[in-house]
Amino acid sequence: MPERRTLLAGAAGALLGGVFVAGRAEAAATPPRVYTRAEWGARPATGSIRYLDRQPDHIVVHHTAGANTTDYSLAAAFRHSKWIQDLHMDQNGWIDSGQQLTISRGGYVMEGRQLSLRAINERQHVSGAQTANHNDHTIGIENEGIYVSATPPAALFNSLVRTCAWLCDVYSLDPFGAIVGHRDYVATQCPGDVFYARLPELRQRVAAELGA
Repeated sequence: MPERRTLLAGAAGALLGGVFVAGRAEAAATPPRVYTRAEWGARPATGSIRYLDRQPDHIVVHHTAGANTTDYSLAAAFRHSKWIQDLHMDQNGWIDSGQQLTISRGGYVMEGRQLSLRAINERQHVSGAQTANHNDHTIGIENEGIYVSATPPAALFNSLVRTCAWLCDVYSLDPFGAIVGHRDYVATQCPGDVFYARLPELRQRVAAELGA
């Protein structure tokens, strides 16, 4: 797998800063509503967050391997973010949530690791703990649930499309090269067979959002 960022190019022109030029197929992705750590009640990190003056070149799709709840409320989404943080800090021994963003089964998007939202807005990067040996160049999205045999809810998948389009826009990434599954880097079942099989659809829909 290429370890460098690639840019969409073709008959429509190049994608620069999220806007297609030459062919003038312009599109700027609409950012999702991201609930901050303060809003969902995160614990402070217990160590120094590595804020990097660089941009990630890949978006890694995960599942949380938690229960496939039918409670799609915002309150349930907040509880799930707390559960992930507790798992990552208290069981894995990490300084904070490992991922930069979390999407609930109800489609709510939440900030994960401390300073992640600031880094995205500044087109920089916070190193997480979501993809071993690749955290300095990848941004991770945890999707609530387990998708070995189950299908992700439409609300979650639609929100993931919008979130990935936003990130590709911010970082000038080609969705066909940048969006990968956790198992593309690490020997794991994550993000589940069903979710992984839908990554081509995800890339296509993100490209459509960007006007490709």
